[in-house]
Amino acid sequence: MSLKEITWQLTTFDQLTTKELYQILQLRIEVFVVEQTCYYQDLDGKDHHDQTQHLMGYLNNELVAYARLLAPGVSYDGLASIGRVIVAPRGRGMKLGGQLMEQAIAGCEKYWPDHNIKLSAQQHLQVFYQRQQFKTVSEMYLEDDIPHVAMVREII
Repeated sequence: MSLKEITWQLTTFDQLTTKELYQILQLRIEVFVVEQTCYYQDLDGKDHHDQTQHLMGYLNNELVAYARLLAPGVSYDGLASIGRVIVAPRGRGMKLGGQLMEQAIAGCEKYWPDHNIKLSAQQHLQVFYQRQQFKTVSEMYLEDDIPHVAMVREII
């Protein structure tokens, strides 16, 4: 697979087809609930917020990458945010995560250009996010029993 073969789509909840919504939820459950054995309430009411953007990366009509972009104030006062960042198991090892984050950052900059971006990163991925110009702004904390750190990318 070549990263050039990935088709990116950024859309609101109301624009999602039922098939796309199913693929998103299936991937989020596959990775966060089953693979990471993290039992949490994934459907938190933020998916269908008016300004939420769903970023999907497809390879041959198969969802292989996903991130949820949230408007300032939805999760953090005055800050846009990126969450539910996933590369499907079948898409790993191909540097797809970097391209996913580039697309997510570009989406935030398009919709909320005057706002910094915050995310809650699993601690072991801190260096990955630092390569995307995110800076750690908290000590380690547990989120669903997984070590996390808060990270912010300032407007460039």
